[in-house]
Amino acid sequence: MGTVLVVSAHPSEGSFTNAWAEASVAAAQAAGHEVLRSDLCAMGFDAVERAAHYGASSSGVFDPLKAQEAAGQAGDLPLEVAGEVAKVQAADRIILHFPIWWFAPPAVIKGWCDRVLVQGVLHSVDQRFDAGMCRDMSVLFCVSTGASAAECGQDGKEGDLALQLWPLAQTFRYLGMQVLEPVAVHGVHGYHEGADEAALQAQLGQLIAAQTDVIAAWDNQPRIAFNSDGDFDDAGRLKPGAPSYSAFVRHA
Repeated sequence: MGTVLVVSAHPSEGSFTNAWAEASVAAAQAAGHEVLRSDLCAMGFDAVERAAHYGASSSGVFDPLKAQEAAGQAGDLPLEVAGEVAKVQAADRIILHFPIWWFAPPAVIKGWCDRVLVQGVLHSVDQRFDAGMCRDMSVLFCVSTGASAAECGQDGKEGDLALQLWPLAQTFRYLGMQVLEPVAVHGVHGYHEGADEAALQAQLGQLIAAQTDVIAAWDNQPRIAFNSDGDFDDAGRLKPGAPSYSAFVRHA
């Protein structure tokens, strides 16, 4: 069996997000995997990359990629970053649990990517996409929305959830990872009352119980399709006749 890193992003310890994450932990352990855990809000993870993390002055020019690369090569990354990098490097699978806030994952998820997916350690100019350093790994997003499933569809007024998640999916694709189709639950918010609240809690309980099946069927779960490196010309533009899998990468 392998190693699963479970990451969650919600400020409430008693949230559904964290309960779902703990269900992932339990399911992975029951399947014989080693489990690593990062509850970013409980950890107080600093989502903002800054010069001070590297002992540099904020008055000069700060190049985050160069600072990360130099610190990574010297074995001198900030401690909270080094710990997270080690978890990513140890994992075969990553599960990210988070709600959608303002049509995107919470800022701490973006900040975790900004700081932890270190240039020169987890990716480089020559080792990305098809040649990515993490091409033997896979990642799954377990997501909740406050809006209904209809509102989060392709023609929904809240916007297509698949498009809202695409930049994060592309981030892990950049590292070379396979990205599983997300598991999403809709209509999760604190304004339900009476029978509606009871129905929601029953639905969430079923979803938590089903996490065992998600872990067991991991290898057979559908993946998000991305273009291969060969679909692009030397300028990095999609070749005529190459498929387009997302509105983010399409023929002009």
